[in-house]
Amino acid sequence: MITRTQALTCGMSGSDIQRRARAGGRWQRVLPGVYLAVTGTPTAEQKEIAAVLYAGPGGTLTGAAALRRHGMSALPLDTIDVLVPARRQRLSAGYVAIHRTARLPAQVCYQGAAQFVLPARAVADAARLLGDLDAVRTVVSRAVQTRRCTVQQLITEFRSGPRQGSALLRIALSEVADGVRSAPEAGLMRLIKRGRLPVPLYNPRLFLGDILIAVPDAWWPDAGLVVEVDSREWHLSPHGWEQTMRRHARMTALGILVLHFSPRQVRDEPDEVLSTIRLALASRPGGFQAPVRTVSAA
Repeated sequence: MITRTQALTCGMSGSDIQRRARAGGRWQRVLPGVYLAVTGTPTAEQKEIAAVLYAGPGGTLTGAAALRRHGMSALPLDTIDVLVPARRQRLSAGYVAIHRTARLPAQVCYQGAAQFVLPARAVADAARLLGDLDAVRTVVSRAVQTRRCTVQQLITEFRSGPRQGSALLRIALSEVADGVRSAPEAGLMRLIKRGRLPVPLYNPRLFLGDILIAVPDAWWPDAGLVVEVDSREWHLSPHGWEQTMRRHARMTALGILVLHFSPRQVRDEPDEVLSTIRLALASRPGGFQAPVRTVSAA
């Protein structure tokens, strides 16, 4: 990737650049004033570098592009979001969305010629641009699950950033702070609240001594009851099915009652799901006695 200014600085003339970038030439114009010096379709890496070059000094990838650099590819890269200083007069162009901001990050990451924000800022900026709550939940929960950032770092970003577009981020952060780690689990949480069931712990770690037994979706320690929301996608693989069976066997061996529901059941058969959970809770009036140690997700 090369900018027009860089090419001129290297001694090329304007006509040289024009000749190379014309139809059938060896260069192709990717963005205004930015060229790819080879033929073929630009890669995601090349498009991100071009975006940073177009943005100018201090241009910093954020949102989906920064998440990709952090190893999180949950979002499409149709648009590459770049932060620039608030006073810079640079407009969005092509696939690049320019975001002028007074909150340029004090610390950034570097990978080759591109610089990008830290994970918490990338998640918060991406969430503000999304219009779907489940997509926001997925981005936020995946970042926390994979330990790219902490819940507290995300809360700090939420509080420091603009309120516009932050409503879905606030909801997702509230759920994640309670231990929810996926969109199906969020659906289960809403159903439990609607049914006025006793509030469980979400995604706690269950130990027998120092041995980790499981990290269930929802856990009622007084009743020794676990509820799991199992997606078909996970169980399509033999490995996923075996993992679930091992976890189920470890818990039932300790006398834990484990109920499994699909995301579809939680969504389309809420009354039946609630009735089953109520029945399970009522079936253990004497409480749960096994020596299971619970560590909250928070």
